[in-house]
Amino acid sequence: MTKKNTPHFTTQTEAAPPPVQEKVEETPFEAAASICSVLVIGLFILTFLCQNFVIPSGSMEKTLLVGDHLLVDRISLAPPARWMPLVHYREPRRGDVVVFLKPGEPDMYLVKRLIAVPGDRIHLRNGIVIVNGVAQSEPLAAPTTSDNYRDYLDDFPAVPMSPDLGATEAWSVAMPGYVHDGDLVVPPGRYFMMGDNRHNSLDSRYWGFVPRENILGRPLFNYWSFKTPEDQYEQSGLANNLAWLGHVALHFFTQTRWNRTLHIIR
Repeated sequence: MTKKNTPHFTTQTEAAPPPVQEKVEETPFEAAASICSVLVIGLFILTFLCQNFVIPSGSMEKTLLVGDHLLVDRISLAPPARWMPLVHYREPRRGDVVVFLKPGEPDMYLVKRLIAVPGDRIHLRNGIVIVNGVAQSEPLAAPTTSDNYRDYLDDFPAVPMSPDLGATEAWSVAMPGYVHDGDLVVPPGRYFMMGDNRHNSLDSRYWGFVPRENILGRPLFNYWSFKTPEDQYEQSGLANNLAWLGHVALHFFTQTRWNRTLHIIR
């Protein structure tokens, strides 16, 4: 009996082709919603968390220069909010560099150094700041010399301020009421500010105390600095703005102060 050989066939299974993925295009509505989301987040950050600030004058030289672009922390010095319980809030301290609204001019932003807090007694003697009887060490402040000495600035408040010296009329009238035994006493809820460039700074010696609610925040660091004339930010008009933009574009690399990039403000 012969054994019939049956042929042996092997079957190969072909790999299934990968599924075709359909390209889903974003609808105009979804694109608009994405853009709006980015704008809302950016607006929230600039309104509540941080803010861009440009130095327009030399009142804080050499701590801050004209043309410095700062990122300002608007949270830590703000009044505590229940909806942000994890944020570290604190009161303004002596020595802080702060951004605030000028008293009596709510549209004008200023940046100065905080010299005295509520309850402090302050006076200047030959340009040296004395707070509560202690002479302050201020290595960043411009020193007083025989060439730049001005009695109403360097011996404040011993020399009466008056409008013809640059003080506001309201402050000239009110200031004597805060002077006791030769010291200016800072009232509750108020702060005394001065620029580091002491002889080129319109500050609390000219217009008085800054209310707590006027303090907006403190500069964190300088993210870009460009050599800028001190009167540049006083210029107005479209032609001047376009000319300045052209100047910045043309000299961006040569007139940017690269050594001040990401410079921490102290």
